[in-house]
Amino acid sequence: MTRPIARVLSLLEILQGGGTRTVAELAERLDVDERTVRRYVDHLLDLDIPVRSVRGRYGGYRLAPGYRMPPLMLTDEEALAVLLGLVAGRRAGLITTSVAAAESAAAKVRRVLPGALGRRLDALQEVADFTAPARATLTAEAAVLLTVAEAARDRRPVELGYVAGHGRASERVVHPYGVVAHSGRWYLTGLDSASDEVRTFRVDRITTVGLRAGTFGAPPGFDPAKQVLDAIAGAPHRHEVSVRIRSASEQIRSVLPPALARLEEIDDAWVRARIRAQRLDWIPPLLAALDCPFVIERPDALRDRVQELATRLSGFAAAAPES
Repeated sequence: MTRPIARVLSLLEILQGGGTRTVAELAERLDVDERTVRRYVDHLLDLDIPVRSVRGRYGGYRLAPGYRMPPLMLTDEEALAVLLGLVAGRRAGLITTSVAAAESAAAKVRRVLPGALGRRLDALQEVADFTAPARATLTAEAAVLLTVAEAARDRRPVELGYVAGHGRASERVVHPYGVVAHSGRWYLTGLDSASDEVRTFRVDRITTVGLRAGTFGAPPGFDPAKQVLDAIAGAPHRHEVSVRIRSASEQIRSVLPPALARLEEIDDAWVRARIRAQRLDWIPPLLAALDCPFVIERPDALRDRVQELATRLSGFAAAAPES
């Protein structure tokens, strides 16, 4: 059942549409009786909202001429947090209301924002993609994220200052194809002028960004989310891991998502998983979690790590309760 405060706010929303609303009309739209409508009006008056009573055959209620709700004062970061919360919550299944309700809430927030900020947030909502149910830890400079999202939507080149993972700073012009949220971070993917190849950039590593003149076209059927996952999985690392696993790809994917491993079906029973990693210590627990036969093809150091884990687990299992 809708709570009374929600109906009071709905009444205010209706009155902000302008004109005089009869008591009968308001009762029908709010699904309450006319006496309750009058009580809701009293609540609005208690909040110093100037609701005027209009007498006569076509009487009812209206807001005082010129009255507007105070503007919703949000910084770029706050507005980004509100709208992304609605979008991410809906895609992650955390918002249990209807899709229409979530979209309506986002539209209401959007309607009271300054025009320039609203248009930039529109761009982000249009081009943002998620590789999986979104996490609450998505972080990036709001101004940078909004700028690259706007450029991706409008197909405008951007000039970036960027610091790579190894600390090297560079400047480049990028044709942004899309922005993607993955595992708590935002990524920009597009054609990089420095290499003339499609590259993926972490948005939190972008130090400066500016729009350039001109426009460009994106490759037909380009999938920004897939590009980001492929780029992360294929990034150069210290260890090249190859493991044959006797299991279905679907089961393997529940433990080794695309960002971690590339899968290659060998035959009806076996699948090869290729992983690039800086460290090997996190891989044995995942192989154990698969709970199915596997063969380590390389590196030999991984075989040693798996045996060490097996020895530790065996020792834990053999320990007496009083030890």
